Amino acid sequence: MATSADVTPGGAMDEERVQQFLEQVISDSAAAVAGLCTSLGDRLGLYAAMAGAGPLTSAQLADRTGLAERYVREWLAAQVAGEYVDYAPGTDTYVLPDEHAAVLADQDAPTYAAGFFTLLQALYATEDALMTAFRTGEGVGWEEHGPALFAGTAKFFRPGYAAALVPEWLTALDGVVEKLERGALVADVGCGYGYSTTLMAQAFPRSRFRGFDFHRPSVEAAREIVAEQGLGDRVSFDVATAQDFPGEGFDLITFFDCLHDIGDPGGALHHAEEALADDGTCMLVEPNVSEHAEENTNPIGRAITASSVAVCLPSALAQHGPQALGNHAGEEAMREIADEAGLHHWRLAAETPVNRVYAVGR
Repeated sequence: MATSADVTPGGAMDEERVQQFLEQVISDSAAAVAGLCTSLGDRLGLYAAMAGAGPLTSAQLADRTGLAERYVREWLAAQVAGEYVDYAPGTDTYVLPDEHAAVLADQDAPTYAAGFFTLLQALYATEDALMTAFRTGEGVGWEEHGPALFAGTAKFFRPGYAAALVPEWLTALDGVVEKLERGALVADVGCGYGYSTTLMAQAFPRSRFRGFDFHRPSVEAAREIVAEQGLGDRVSFDVATAQDFPGEGFDLITFFDCLHDIGDPGGALHHAEEALADDGTCMLVEPNVSEHAEENTNPIGRAITASSVAVCLPSALAQHGPQALGNHAGEEAMREIADEAGLHHWRLAAETPVNRVYAVGR
């Protein structure tokens, strides 16, 4: 916010401050365009082909990937400009440093982040729909986005879940791991492609897991994934909303990064309370951002709050429910909703730079 200190006598602007902000915006625009190159590098396997390969010419990389050398050479130039890839002019070769490969090339690494860029095609494609939503106050439903949103969301969240879900988050819930080891019944609400569901199922073969999502294409993708992994004996996926998913007596009900996308989060938690076993637990995984705008002035806060503008808030508004939280409503607001739903016990159980994990029960 501008103050009197930012303005020179006579009302003239601080030109140095203007230039500094201009550089910031140009840097942001460069990152926005370069994001397309990052997505291409991820989806075409360019980063994976460079990982651990040492110095490569553009022709060698084209041979490794089966791509057109001229395009590969142009892509490499952009990667060098962004300091993603190192270039040796004397040998005309390019290297993807191991440290960069850990972020861009290995989809199983907890540091893998390139999956986020898959989302870009879906987000930019709905700009016109968002403009209409801004003017009317209506929503833009999850299902109105392109397939890249669904695949990209699953791809982005999977590494973090794989790294923390079983060894850290579940162990932070009182008595839950013991139940899962003996054999428990679990509902994964808003499961998407089901990566969270299958990660739990792989770790706890005596338990049974049911994934629910209102988005049929995601449920179908989840069914294919679970069949490929051979987990059909203990995992199933069904189309259902958070307010009407079937079943009861669940020892654990999970909401992974989805409660804020629901138009009636109170109704979802009320239904979960009714479906829980007597000593059951709800686990809510939500973005690690603040309800106070000034506390989100960091890269993670910026990415998450921008995602709320593009996806989370419009998705909730499209459901015409009583509440549209956005993804940074804050812990207190969610705790009040849970309490009104009959879930009176609330505890921050675990935390990562991206997520906060709450243990919730009666």
